[in-house]
Amino acid sequence: MDTIIITTISSPWLLCFLALVFSHGLVQLQASHHVYRNLQTSENTPPNQPYRTSYHFQPPQNWINGILNRPMVYKGLYHLFYQYNPKGAVWGNIVWAHSTSKDLVNWTPHDPAIFPSQESDINGCWSGSATILPNGKPVILYTGINPQNQQVQNYAEPKNLSDPFLREWVKLPHNPVMAPTQANQINASSFRDPTTAWLGPDKRWRVIIGSKKNRRGLAILYRSKDFVYWVKAKHPLHSGKGTGMWECPDFFPVSVDGQVGVATSVIDNKVKHVLKYSLDDTKHDYYTIGTYNFALDKYIPDKGFVDSYSGLRYDYGKFYASKTFFDDIKNRRILWGWVNESSSVNDDIKKGWSGVQAIPRTIWLDKYGKQLIQWPIPEIEKLRLNMVNLSNKLLKGGSKLQISNVQALQADVEVSFKVSGFEKAEKLDPSWTDPQMLCSRKGASVKGGLGPFGLYVLASKGLEEYTAVFFRIFKSNEKYVVLMCSDQSRSSLNEDNDKTTYGAFLNVDPVYETLSLRTLIDHSIVESFGGKGKACITARVYPTLAIGYGANLFAFNNGNQDVQITSLKAWNMKKAMIY
Repeated sequence: MDTIIITTISSPWLLCFLALVFSHGLVQLQASHHVYRNLQTSENTPPNQPYRTSYHFQPPQNWINGILNRPMVYKGLYHLFYQYNPKGAVWGNIVWAHSTSKDLVNWTPHDPAIFPSQESDINGCWSGSATILPNGKPVILYTGINPQNQQVQNYAEPKNLSDPFLREWVKLPHNPVMAPTQANQINASSFRDPTTAWLGPDKRWRVIIGSKKNRRGLAILYRSKDFVYWVKAKHPLHSGKGTGMWECPDFFPVSVDGQVGVATSVIDNKVKHVLKYSLDDTKHDYYTIGTYNFALDKYIPDKGFVDSYSGLRYDYGKFYASKTFFDDIKNRRILWGWVNESSSVNDDIKKGWSGVQAIPRTIWLDKYGKQLIQWPIPEIEKLRLNMVNLSNKLLKGGSKLQISNVQALQADVEVSFKVSGFEKAEKLDPSWTDPQMLCSRKGASVKGGLGPFGLYVLASKGLEEYTAVFFRIFKSNEKYVVLMCSDQSRSSLNEDNDKTTYGAFLNVDPVYETLSLRTLIDHSIVESFGGKGKACITARVYPTLAIGYGANLFAFNNGNQDVQITSLKAWNMKKAMIY
């Protein structure tokens, strides 16, 4: 086939389109790889890089923003597509960068999969998702920005299905396949991020796209018989009053019978459904759990779940624009999320990069159906070295314990605490409903009854700098409430950084359960999982003293009551092979 580039709508284009109505043909795009090839090395990264991660995914330099482009599995390889600026460390010039992996830990880069080349995406190739069709062919639906700066949805598929690396993609010549019009009354500036599609029992495909109408967030629903021609439904799958724009929606089933993942098109009485959206106003990811009524094509959240800023979140720190995918190799659902910087734009430009990906997490429904559980994929444990093992250590009130023989810059730490003396728990004021505000008010340096106790990570020897991840226990009526905090207020002497403190209430009964904490430390990122994955908090920090050999790790207790460390295990982490 001759190479064709479509850049304008003209009479020849219309003739081509009419022919393609019957053929569903694809136009081979000019590869343009002489423009986009190896742009990850277009600028030199400064040599002194104390904040570059070692086992979190990030390209050698420049800006990334998120797993907006859904990962997938094809011919035994994991494919990661992500938004990338090949020309600098700030947002702009966005293409779909592409890497592959056999284990979700070590990654090999390829040329960008999708880049502006058609009228329907000439001003930008934004986010989207991949869907594997029943014949095994992957298809990508993605948001493009047209010459009128409208957000429209486009179709692309691999040029060569025999290539397991899927190194070249082609687009429909009559893109877009979904677009705002006067008739459908879609907001042309708020119509983006198509999900992975699901196939209904009626053999029609469905996909949702994030949008808003005034202040109401929308999951706009489209249907298709052939994945090429799409028809907008009369009503959205779901909407939320007063929430603003719903970015990067995600809709998927979870099993009610344990941790096994299920494919996206499964609809039966053995699953619940999850609707997740990223709120543009708050830059946080929220979700509800509920029922998908296929007959009505409506999603109904279960009682107790709310579409609001106070709803459940995947992560209560820096974690946004996340997507899940079903891993049919290991029958699990995996969650990816983007972790942006807390440093200033000027500092990002100086270091030559911005943004990393969180460690992939396995995600499943808890046994009561009230929330999702998240845990780092077990593959990451292959990087563990030289375990330090402590048990039954008493941590007296006002004390700290240095954890030696651990590379504190690059570590995986699991610790469990046993608490007693509950009569010393501070009373929870009924007005203390915002965990982040409460953690800010009662940080790691504020003494309490039961807590704060936990870990000082990326800490300088004299504690001039540290990030504290900890628990604090309150009394509320006849029960106890556990607060989990990640306190960045003293993480760096550099005052140009965002040092916001994060917090979450943890659904654990400390009377009958030990309090567990797992923290992944990687130079400038701290990912923490409380209560075996019931609450997650991710932070970005940039110490000036606690770098290199100046970084330390401590367990601490700043409460009045002693606590018992029942178990503490810490590992050095090897560097992953990420190119």
